[in-house]
Amino acid sequence: MLDRDPEPVFAAPFVSSLMRVEPQWIDYNGHLNMAYYNVLFDRAVDEAYELIGIGLDYLKTQGHSTFTAEAHVRYLRELHDGDAVRVTFQLLDYDAKRIHYFEQLLHASEGWVSATSENMTLHVDMAAKKVVPFPETIMRALAAMKAAHAVLPRPDGAGRNIKMPGKS
Repeated sequence: MLDRDPEPVFAAPFVSSLMRVEPQWIDYNGHLNMAYYNVLFDRAVDEAYELIGIGLDYLKTQGHSTFTAEAHVRYLRELHDGDAVRVTFQLLDYDAKRIHYFEQLLHASEGWVSATSENMTLHVDMAAKKVVPFPETIMRALAAMKAAHAVLPRPDGAGRNIKMPGKS
């Protein structure tokens, strides 16, 4: 009998735990301040990364982590104090050193999308502060998650760029 951790089972998409909009996150316009959308997205990434095997324990034991290289957030509908939310995480692609994923911030009880975030992250050796390849165990986990997420349609808004309406 092998003494190994079981392979993670990846939901399609991954859905975060329930979170709530906190009162101190509300801006003078009476809704969730734009910075805190990223806090909610980041908390969900932490949960997804634990499943992949690149969470806090990975940083402590391997000395590697990920850095966000690029993010594109779309703010679609306001959230308010106390709103319950969940975030979905869909792995779009990966290679030896990068992860490309898409998140949707959902109102937990009503189901509508409040915001989306598309991200590219880099795998970094924290001692060298240099981008390095993922170990084989992480590559296998990424492959398993991508296979699970392959059944999902490409998210609306993925790959969008910012431009003025009607301009190329």
